[in-house]
Amino acid sequence: MTQDIVRAAIHPGVGIARIGNSAEYFLAPQVITPEPMEAGSFHASDGTLKREAVQFRIYGYNAAGDVVEELTPDQAGIDIEWGVHMVARKAAWYKFRAAMDLPAAADFALQRRNPDYAPDRREDLVIDPGMRTISGKDAGGTEAEKLTGVFRYKEDTAETTIGELRTDEVGRLVVLSGFGESGSPAGLPVFDDSGTVEDPFGNAAGWYDGGCDGPVTATVRIGGRDIPCEGAWVAVAPPNFAPEIIGWRTLLDLLEEVWADAGWTPASEQVSFTRDIYPLLGRLSGLQWVNRGFVAFFGPGGPLDFTDPALIDKISCIHGQSDIHKELRRQIFNAFRPVTGDGVSLRTQPWIYGDAFGTFPDDDPDNGLPLWPAAARKMRRWVNGDFVADWGKVPSEPTDIAQVAVADQPAMLDRAPLHYCLADAFHPGCELTWPMRHASIWKRPFRIRVRRPDNPEPDYGDRLTTARALGPDGPLHAQAPGGLTRWMALPWQADTAGCRSGYDLSFDPNLPTFWPARVPNHVLPVENYDRVMDTKLPDEERIEAFYGRRSWYYPLAKYGTGGIKLMENMVEHFAEMGVVERREGPGDLPGIPPVLFVETLPHLPGMKAVEGAALLGAEPDAAPTPEDEAARRAGWQSEEERQFFRSARMARTLATRNGNGTY
Repeated sequence: MTQDIVRAAIHPGVGIARIGNSAEYFLAPQVITPEPMEAGSFHASDGTLKREAVQFRIYGYNAAGDVVEELTPDQAGIDIEWGVHMVARKAAWYKFRAAMDLPAAADFALQRRNPDYAPDRREDLVIDPGMRTISGKDAGGTEAEKLTGVFRYKEDTAETTIGELRTDEVGRLVVLSGFGESGSPAGLPVFDDSGTVEDPFGNAAGWYDGGCDGPVTATVRIGGRDIPCEGAWVAVAPPNFAPEIIGWRTLLDLLEEVWADAGWTPASEQVSFTRDIYPLLGRLSGLQWVNRGFVAFFGPGGPLDFTDPALIDKISCIHGQSDIHKELRRQIFNAFRPVTGDGVSLRTQPWIYGDAFGTFPDDDPDNGLPLWPAAARKMRRWVNGDFVADWGKVPSEPTDIAQVAVADQPAMLDRAPLHYCLADAFHPGCELTWPMRHASIWKRPFRIRVRRPDNPEPDYGDRLTTARALGPDGPLHAQAPGGLTRWMALPWQADTAGCRSGYDLSFDPNLPTFWPARVPNHVLPVENYDRVMDTKLPDEERIEAFYGRRSWYYPLAKYGTGGIKLMENMVEHFAEMGVVERREGPGDLPGIPPVLFVETLPHLPGMKAVEGAALLGAEPDAAPTPEDEAARRAGWQSEEERQFFRSARMARTLATRNGNGTY
């Protein structure tokens, strides 16, 4: 069939590799519903955190645009040489303050990171290993395939690895991250609390990290015949500490709306309860495993437990000629924050911060995350009874890419990585951030518009204004290597340490939250799980253990507390954090789910599984003040730490902040 192939394309169009500090790795999901990994699979035997690698494949297409077959060098007559050019540009880019396409950001003029660094030497701040190639089967695994570059800050330098290339047993490309190295060769602080630095949070001077991205290309020959091959893109993101928990809105959800609005994809004619409505509801119940507040409302026995078969039955179909549960559907819909924005109210759903929170005043309408327009349209049709009642009637999704027909594999490979990325809140976010929602950076769905080397990006000057950023010659168009991740926090560990929940204890100590589906707030500890499963204990004690949650940040407490110290601890010890993993439930406790998601900590040499951790969600060491006690219940180590991160996130400089976040 290879004689019918006239072109080829790499899939996924955008792949996400995630950071770890282990030599070992596992492959990122290639389908929407992969087979669950066994508990303990995310850490190596030596206690290190495995890297999450992305596998790229090439498919051949005929003149009609149909998939013919996958192409690999394992097939006779096929030669493939892969090329990857990943670059880390954060330190040479502009500071993050908030998404520049927000209405409140219209007058932004963002300073460069490292503003005192000479303009003619700013490429010293870029880690660029150059274009690297690999070919053959089972290639890589040596120093030659590591993407290593040098970060220079004035007279100080650091050599670091930001990625690695391999091929598998049939010659598919496997791209890995570096090993999570972040630092300052000049010894500068991860956060400048002097009060004299503009936008200090997530913009550490003299620092680098392993966040990077760039194009993936391939030279393909079939029987000596050159076949044009469409390239892809790869980005390196922080670890996923809750791999099976899906965010309320995924990056795939966002981009499908962006592409539909651009006229690139058709709008759906029907609303499916299973595919369109239930994800908006069921994901809220899924967040119970990573935030204590969601347990009470969306967890077992809560008012809206969307895993409860009785509740699902009421809302998944029309009951009776009078549609007796229509009002229930309406009330669920009305509980969500409207599209027009009602960010002032924390009481509307979802309990997730919007893009503006942390930069603008408390009355900014984008402080809370609303329903997005496409979701709101579908939910209105659901409320009105205009939907397909297909719960329990939709075929099971494939759990492995091998179960997908070859013709459908490219589309599945394209969608899966973005399903496991977050769209909110872009402040700046977990994997990628707000420029992704601009159609101008896309060539077509799943394909980043690539900047030609002979058309370099202009220098935007000492400050990047909103008008320039969103303008026709701004950076939201064709992308050079490193163009996507440069907008993210530097180092990423500072954001992971500080983007949490419980900033306003007067409302709720656990809600709203930023992105617990990737960076948990509160978790079910393994020792609580053991008590849940212990049939010798009284049921009441087992149930109490189930509802107990502990701060996910607890493992860092032994290294010292305080805002800046917590950031430093996350830089040095991020791989010691727990991973929320699937485990079998008890099966004999009424109301307790059959599957639980439990924190698994690494087994490091000389480290106890949990060092002195109290059961039932309590924190160690009695709090000396009521304020500290309240902060600890919310997951902070102290009220001082909570106030530090609230202040650090909510002011351009510590010296100019006001109590309400204005300047």
